[in-house]
Amino acid sequence: MNNDSANLRHGLSEIFKSWLESCVRKGRLSRNTIAVGIVVLDHLRQKCPVLKSDVMSEGGELKGSRAGLGSILEKYGIPKNFLKEATTRQAHQDAKRLLELFNWGEAIKGLSSDDRDRLLTDLIKLLTDKAKEWLSRPNLKFDMNRLESPTAWIHLILEKSKGISGGIVEQHIVGAKLQKRYADFPIPNHPAHSADVQTERLGDFSIHKTVYHITAAPSQAVIQKCSANLRAGKHPILLIPQEKKATALAFAEQEHIENQISIISIEDFVTVNIIEISSGEKRDFFQILQEIIEIYNKRLSEVETDMSLRIEVK
Repeated sequence: MNNDSANLRHGLSEIFKSWLESCVRKGRLSRNTIAVGIVVLDHLRQKCPVLKSDVMSEGGELKGSRAGLGSILEKYGIPKNFLKEATTRQAHQDAKRLLELFNWGEAIKGLSSDDRDRLLTDLIKLLTDKAKEWLSRPNLKFDMNRLESPTAWIHLILEKSKGISGGIVEQHIVGAKLQKRYADFPIPNHPAHSADVQTERLGDFSIHKTVYHITAAPSQAVIQKCSANLRAGKHPILLIPQEKKATALAFAEQEHIENQISIISIEDFVTVNIIEISSGEKRDFFQILQEIIEIYNKRLSEVETDMSLRIEVK
């Protein structure tokens, strides 16, 4: 490799590393961005340069980042369960920005085919290493104080998962509680980020005329869903972390439905069942918590890709 090629490879590597650093948000690189980065580089390995229409849809999404993503990830040693599909708008914008920085491959065209392949292989390895770091993250582990109440245990779980859960822990802990409580009633299991409209659901869970909405961050949008439930003759229950109860109530007051819906903290919702089941089965609170966590882990592994959100309690 001559000096010109070496300098070009170095310059392109620095551009890529700068792009990678710019994609770190709130101290971390998202799975979506890692995945679209791999897809972009895979496109450039197949064809270089590329036309925008070759790799971006009219709606601004990176082609190959939804259908077929698992196969591309597996090609580079990343298991399919790393991410089912890249869904965030930010990730697709990151992909477009990377392509623009490489001038849609024109910047790479000056390299020989061997040097180009070496460059892209090296850049893909930077991303696969990030993916492997992400996959090796430890589970959520809790050393529960048996002298504390079940409310304190559930609050500790929600607090420790804050900022990394994205609503996943909240939804599946409620789903596990419902499954434990209604053993003879099928409690559906959906990914936490599947929209109600996409899955034709009234909310996260429905039992008879009751519809449950679970969120870590209450908004006017979820209150409007509750309002739609009321118009459909259903009773909505909004479940949020204890600290968000006042916020949820304020949104409900804006919609004038504060006296028609139930707003309950997730801590209280799960705790009441732990106490009731414990009394009915004549077993201690912690045993019931352990069973709910076991159900939670099973439900999580069935539909989610982030296994670092599995919970261990002792």
